[in-house]
Amino acid sequence: MKRKQLTTIFSIVVMGGGHFVNKFFLKGLFFFFIGLTFIYNLPGILQNTAGLISLGDTPQTVKGFDIIQGDHSILMMFDGVISVILFIFYALVYFYSIKDARRIAEQIEKGETILRGKDYLIHFYEENFPKIMLTPAILGTIFFTALPILITIMIAFTNYSAPNHLPPKSLVDWVGFQNFINIIKLKSWAGTFGRLAGWTVIWAVATTFLNYAGGLVLALLTAKKGIKFKGFWRSIFVLPYAVPAFISLLVFRLMFSGVGPVNNMLASFGLEKIPFFTDPLLAKIMVILINTWAGAPYFMILISGSLTNISSSLYEAAEIDGATRYEQFRHITLPLLLFQTAPVLILSFAYNFNNFGAIYLLTDGNPVNSSLKYAGETDILVTWLYKLTLDHQQYGMAGVISIILFAFIASISLYNFTRSKSFKEEDMI
Repeated sequence: MKRKQLTTIFSIVVMGGGHFVNKFFLKGLFFFFIGLTFIYNLPGILQNTAGLISLGDTPQTVKGFDIIQGDHSILMMFDGVISVILFIFYALVYFYSIKDARRIAEQIEKGETILRGKDYLIHFYEENFPKIMLTPAILGTIFFTALPILITIMIAFTNYSAPNHLPPKSLVDWVGFQNFINIIKLKSWAGTFGRLAGWTVIWAVATTFLNYAGGLVLALLTAKKGIKFKGFWRSIFVLPYAVPAFISLLVFRLMFSGVGPVNNMLASFGLEKIPFFTDPLLAKIMVILINTWAGAPYFMILISGSLTNISSSLYEAAEIDGATRYEQFRHITLPLLLFQTAPVLILSFAYNFNNFGAIYLLTDGNPVNSSLKYAGETDILVTWLYKLTLDHQQYGMAGVISIILFAFIASISLYNFTRSKSFKEEDMI
């Protein structure tokens, strides 16, 4: 039997066995140790995987004054997912050990020189330096980003919600696509979701456009020839951005509340108080305008920097050709600014789509509307998610909305970004 075939058989039977056949004892011991840890952890992996499938069979019970704990479905889900990831890891190492042993056997059969010990480690380090450096970031992404997303997706397929399916008191069950069906078919859920989704799109588009337009106007005004003390004016305009946003938002909430200074001033002049945050339409207009106040200075700074990158020779050539100021702005300034700032503009849309702080701090989603399920008139989808989870424990439905939000934002952002000139013509500058 050839060495390569013998190595393959030993590697399949015992992890690291092929390396012992090839007399690579350190490598063989390394893979053998990993194989032993897999065998040691296998019962736990199988038990956790079974728990992931069942989500528990024993609910919490009460006997007299004693509470007898049962299965915790959500913890079992976490343990099950981590066990599956561990199993995949062991499987990858197992197949890699077979492949590596076969490669070594093939090199031995051909009489090639094989690096060993320190020389092999140096070669491995130099050959795989980028992968080694990226590994911590990849592991962090898996456990702190991908794993929560995966758990959220899985919760969307359960009945994890108050009052009857909240661990540890009671068990959670898999319900398939029932939550997705409910959010489409049940009138209360569908009506609320449709209305909030429409308002969220309007909110995101309006705030992104107004923030950009406001920043553009301020940047053009402060960059205009003949304006004195440009640094002073820019410092004044940037103050709303320099102050922590939550302080500005809370001040606006106090000023325009029913008993706030603005309404008191109107009353002192004999005028009627204005329901800034209690009228549904006016409350929506107010949150958009206040968010523009807080966000426009950011774009002013960004656009002011971008304006310096536009060559003055373009404007000189345009003036020689008889172009007006408006034509120069339309055909030179605006296209070049959009080219430079398009990725930030797209990210700003995604940020505003999920701008939890602005809505929560200004109105807390109010005014109340009894026809909306667990939501107010100014709630956007992300603040509705907050209420569904922390206030009303409707985790299953919140998981469905999270998936829809993620899919919408990711697809819109990716589509727009790949169609922007800064993506297609990245070598232009």
